[in-house]
Amino acid sequence: MNLITAETAFKKLQDDRTAVLVDVRTPSEFRSQHIHGSINLPLESFKADKLPFKHETAIHVVCQSGGRSAKFCDKLQDNGYLFVYDVDGGVDAWKASGMELVSGEKSMSLERQVRIAAGTMVIIGVALGAAVAPAWYALSGFIGAGLVFAGVTNTCGMGMALAKMPWNQK
Repeated sequence: MNLITAETAFKKLQDDRTAVLVDVRTPSEFRSQHIHGSINLPLESFKADKLPFKHETAIHVVCQSGGRSAKFCDKLQDNGYLFVYDVDGGVDAWKASGMELVSGEKSMSLERQVRIAAGTMVIIGVALGAAVAPAWYALSGFIGAGLVFAGVTNTCGMGMALAKMPWNQK
C-alpha cells in the first residue's frame, strides 16, 4: 500500500482514466458528502470476489480521515491487488485542500456516533453504579477498556457494529 496525499490522488486520477477512487465509508456517510466520481464500497461489506475492477487497476482508497481506508487497502493487497493507494487524511484532507465534494443529505459520521454511544454508556454505567449497585461501574470500565483497545489496534468494534445499523445503510 502506498500512502499519498489528496492532491497527488487527484492528479493521478486525472492522468489515469482507468484508475478508480473507492470510498469505504458507510452508505449514509457517502450520501452526505463524497468525492465526485468515487465508488462507495463500505469496509464492513468487503468481499474480494465482488469487487468491480481488475487486479491491475490503480485503486485509490478514501474514508473520512484515514483509519478505514488503511484496513481496506490491506484487504485489497491480501487479495492480490497490485496498485493500491491510501489517500492520507481521507475526505477531510480532500476538503481541506480546497477540492470539491458532492454534498447530499446530511448524516452523522460514524466516528461521531461512536463517541455518542460510548459516552452514553459510560454515563449510564456511572449513574446505575451510584443509584442501583456498584457492579454497574463495570460497564463504564468495559467501555473505557474498549476505547483503549480501539486506539491501540486501530480497530473499533463499536464502530463496526454501528456501521451495520439500518440508519447507516439507507
